[in-house]
Amino acid sequence: MIQKAENSNWWRGGVIYQIYPRSFRDGNGDGVGDIPGITASLGYVAKLGVDAIWLSPIFKSPMKDFGYDVSDYCDVDPIFGSLADFKAMVDGAHAHGLKVIIDQVLSHTSDVHPWFEESRKRKTNAKSDWFVWADAKPDGTPPNNWLSIFGGSAWTWDTARCQYYFHNFLASQPDLNFHNPEVQDALLTTVKFWLDLGVDGYRLDTVNFYFHDPQLRDNPPRAGANDHPSTQQTNPYSWQAHIYDKSRPENLGFLRKLRALLDQYRDTTMVGEIGCDDSLGRMAEYTQGGDKLHMAYSFDLLGAAHDANFLHDTFRQFGEKVGDGWPSWALANHDVMRLASRWNGNPQKLRIAAAMQLSLRGSPCIYQGDELGLEEADLAFEDLQDPFGITMWPEFKGRDGCRTPFVWESKHADAGFGSGNSKPWLPISDAQKALAVDTQDSDAASLLNFYRNFLHWRKTQRTLIDGDMALLPKHPQVFAFVRTCGAEKVLCAFNFSADAASLTLPAEMMIAEVLTATKLTGAEQTASGAGFAPWSGLIATLK
Repeated sequence: MIQKAENSNWWRGGVIYQIYPRSFRDGNGDGVGDIPGITASLGYVAKLGVDAIWLSPIFKSPMKDFGYDVSDYCDVDPIFGSLADFKAMVDGAHAHGLKVIIDQVLSHTSDVHPWFEESRKRKTNAKSDWFVWADAKPDGTPPNNWLSIFGGSAWTWDTARCQYYFHNFLASQPDLNFHNPEVQDALLTTVKFWLDLGVDGYRLDTVNFYFHDPQLRDNPPRAGANDHPSTQQTNPYSWQAHIYDKSRPENLGFLRKLRALLDQYRDTTMVGEIGCDDSLGRMAEYTQGGDKLHMAYSFDLLGAAHDANFLHDTFRQFGEKVGDGWPSWALANHDVMRLASRWNGNPQKLRIAAAMQLSLRGSPCIYQGDELGLEEADLAFEDLQDPFGITMWPEFKGRDGCRTPFVWESKHADAGFGSGNSKPWLPISDAQKALAVDTQDSDAASLLNFYRNFLHWRKTQRTLIDGDMALLPKHPQVFAFVRTCGAEKVLCAFNFSADAASLTLPAEMMIAEVLTATKLTGAEQTASGAGFAPWSGLIATLK
């Protein structure tokens, strides 16, 4: 029996900063962000006060879905640099006290991956069963009604094998067949490769998509309206209940294999991305028991809804299911409209959003640029790069608006993203430049410095990092909960409305000390609880 390596549980309550490599910093001046650019900017990330960075995919890829179509799991794409650049970045991050988490795309490959190129040659070869192949129906149509998230059927006809192959995303992203043990073993070998290079963990893309129903049964229609933020009502994908094409029970066995591998490496972690009809329940299922994922996140906080009622209901439902599982809460990422635009955020509102996120039980994940208050970029059709947006235009403009380059210097043509000699891969607006790091760095009242101050203060608050969480009764304006660690109890209360509000605490609770009076304004202690100005919050110890 293999002995587990030591784990400090740094990830439990640790803060993750997501870097989208194409858009963080361009180190060689070609208009595309890269690994040397990240390495040169690690001091900024460390100063922010986070514990880890998560890099979206840097693997070799034809980039039809910007790295989420992998053609070589064990090499860096030249657009980002080399393996030597990657190792230097990992060493640099560790020198700054930062852990490194990389995005691992296991559910599918690129159609130019050698595995798929061999699989598609004929129905009988060494890798013929490494992907999901199926015969056409007698009338020539696809085997079932499964749909691609990017539009249309999830099945594409291949003339070499005279069969259809399955793809949850682009036709150039064929799904691997996890029912084949050889596929699982091959993927685990690629996971080990990066662990041996020194990475501290993985963000697992589409972690509930690994297995499919081997009987290829049709998905039933969804019962009721769909308002899940991971899909759009204009996309027929949201009209189905996805019970056969993902979230299959066999997934749990593979997650246990992954965990057993990571447990051989000291202080490692895994966070899984979950998008499904019961994402909160799946988060709990995948993180319970200490033998699968360390943590998981869903799209529940990545939509437009954010009032006190929505937040209370979301965390009540999750609390009823989570058991000993552990969440990672993100308010934004590279797949959804930017936080400042979704929440129509003035600076005060964005401060309350950040304080709430960083006070929840779980491991917060901050998307690059949220600490600056960047809004969604409004791009012209001719500027689009995202195949999702190009397909769904104009009702859905895709994900490019949240992926525009990071803004470092307000006065530069490319905002300090690169050398200024090459056009950035996506345009940068003047509105974004006005929020650049150099304009906020020396401003004590800036959103950037609010994040920095709060994150460094949070490191001193064990109760906010690892304490239990209990909701206070639902309030129409104020989302409130208590974090408890040993004898210490901390009240976290946030007025998510444009009107003043008051919160009456239960009779057995009384505020002892307001902890963040210099960091959160507009709320104050009262005889029976707290009073709130619009979009204000309060964090306090209880006696």
